[in-house]
Amino acid sequence: MSTKYDNKIDEIREKIRSLLQTITTANEMSLEACKNSDEAKYKEVQTNLSKIGAQGDAIDNEIIKTFALFGPEAKELRFLVAYLKMTNEIVLIGEGVKKYSRRMKEHEQSGCDLSPLKPSIILLHKSTINALKYILECFNQNDKCNFEDNYRKVVVEESMNDDLFSVLEKDILNQIIGEKELSIEYVKVLGTLRKLERSCDRSVNIANLMMYANEGGEISVYS
Repeated sequence: MSTKYDNKIDEIREKIRSLLQTITTANEMSLEACKNSDEAKYKEVQTNLSKIGAQGDAIDNEIIKTFALFGPEAKELRFLVAYLKMTNEIVLIGEGVKKYSRRMKEHEQSGCDLSPLKPSIILLHKSTINALKYILECFNQNDKCNFEDNYRKVVVEESMNDDLFSVLEKDILNQIIGEKELSIEYVKVLGTLRKLERSCDRSVNIANLMMYANEGGEISVYS
């Protein structure tokens, strides 16, 4: 492929990296908001992520134009297909962070006592951020990244995330039993926390796509 094509791939990779950085930073801000029950910071997260859908669409358009202009084959085609799917997963993570922040702000105002749940919620949230940071690190050092090792690290975080979510399910069930009048609200809290669990699942998909783009083979995890 031409140098122009290589430059275009670098531009697309940088746009994806920038979007991922924005979402990771917003996710860290959302964690701080959770720790401090900071409604203003939750609102700031929503504002910072208000245009991620449009940003994702812009990247997709660049990828589609690259298909049309260069007619890539084999390895080059694999990169573009992987990036197209990757962008979708990243945007969905960002949308999840935005919804999580909006809903947690509402839960803080609802009368639910989240304090017994906070330690586990914080650990769940940290594992989600860690998974994103591993992926971001690979984007920042693409030439030096060990994609297989990176994939394993993300899978470990996802496994921890699943375990923490199971603990929270049990804790929330106990809250429902103890505070029946707020049972519907606690069920909503569980749905909100599932956004964090899904974020980690999507991070595994992204790490797998990165490995596929650079090493080939089959996309064994992505669905």
